[in-house]
Amino acid sequence: MAEPGGIPYRTSRSLRLIALLAMAAGFLDAYTFLGRGGVFATAQTGNMVLLGVQAAQAQWGEALRHVPPIIAFVVGVWVAETLRQPRVSAALRRPVRAALLLEILVLVLVGLLPSGVSDDLVAVLISFVASVQITSFGMIGHWTFNTTVTTTNLRNAAQAVYGAVVRHDREAGAQARHLWPAIGSFASGALLGGLATVHLGDQAVWVATGLLLVGLAMFWADDRRRGGAGAA
Repeated sequence: MAEPGGIPYRTSRSLRLIALLAMAAGFLDAYTFLGRGGVFATAQTGNMVLLGVQAAQAQWGEALRHVPPIIAFVVGVWVAETLRQPRVSAALRRPVRAALLLEILVLVLVGLLPSGVSDDLVAVLISFVASVQITSFGMIGHWTFNTTVTTTNLRNAAQAVYGAVVRHDREAGAQARHLWPAIGSFASGALLGGLATVHLGDQAVWVATGLLLVGLAMFWADDRRRGGAGAA
């Protein structure tokens, strides 16, 4: 079994897993925007812009609200990188799965928070989850893909379509066939997140948790299919 480009199959780089993670990220963006204070907690561009704009207007209280999610995002990157350090990786044996399990545990914590808890705290926790995901899962086969931010993905997918149609590049065609479904998954996740948040309120976060649990189950299913080889 091989990934696009003929390289050995890895669950962590499979289209089905990356599409599922992108769906969860789109869901969480809709969840935090509609139900948690109008923020996009999985990406930090908005926080950076609002921090600068509100600071320029001397709205210090509002500006400083955007600092904790940025810090949480940085800490999440550090944690994910630590999981990949040789000694830590050897101790965990399966650091990619450990990263996904960490995401799930943090979302469980969000789901267990009492009603009325600060939206800022939720944004911080989800920012951490997003940064762990971005750092740990960034490829479909041998092509880069960001599961939480679509701008670069759209550019790469559009370039792939151009290459396939204009230059008749078979590699570009294969790339387009993998990137566009993953991008669509992000959009469908946002739709699902919007509907779930409207109907379930704060408890909609359990749906995103369920999506990540399905992703974790994919690793185990691949292990069984491959005779316990332990797909990364």
